[in-house]
Amino acid sequence: MQPIALKPSVDPHYTAMYAAIEGEQFPIKAADLKRVDPQYYRREVAYPTRERPGTIVVDTRNRYLYLVQENGQALRYGIGVGKAGLEFEGVGRVQYKRQWPRWTPTQDMIAREPERYGPLAAGMEPGVLNPLGPRALYLFKDGRDTLYRIHGTTEDWTIGKAVSSGCIRLLNQDIVDLYRRVPDGTRVVVLQDGPREGFMPEAV
Repeated sequence: MQPIALKPSVDPHYTAMYAAIEGEQFPIKAADLKRVDPQYYRREVAYPTRERPGTIVVDTRNRYLYLVQENGQALRYGIGVGKAGLEFEGVGRVQYKRQWPRWTPTQDMIAREPERYGPLAAGMEPGVLNPLGPRALYLFKDGRDTLYRIHGTTEDWTIGKAVSSGCIRLLNQDIVDLYRRVPDGTRVVVLQDGPREGFMPEAV
């Protein structure tokens, strides 16, 4: 008789970090951490960079988002990326933020999958099924909407992966945490080829 393989338990620190969030307009359930590689859990890391504290750096290749802190540190969040998330590189600003945002598929998404997205062309109301999740940051460059969003997700398993469509997605608990830390106007640097410093920041 073969022994039963037990799933590894999740560190209670992260279980608490990704627990259900109460008091929201819509329920935010606990993240399913057993479907997320632990390297993508939120943590503080060493991150020497020329960017000023408060800057968001998105490393799409390695599937991380960094919020630069003082003293060569950063908060690192795991992300999922999609085709839309690979279409922008460079520097932008968070023009505005929204709690429980509406979602409207882009014209490219509708043209690519009309049967799926056509019925949603007028937009989708906020809620637990909305693909933007509970929070979204809207990125502009030179005063123009890039159509690039940093948002939550209804699909925990996509963190650390490249999915078929969408921009940059975080676990819902992570986007709620990031949202409260960054104001409108925050500088956002999007890298497609990994960190400019040529190293992988390590957790501390």
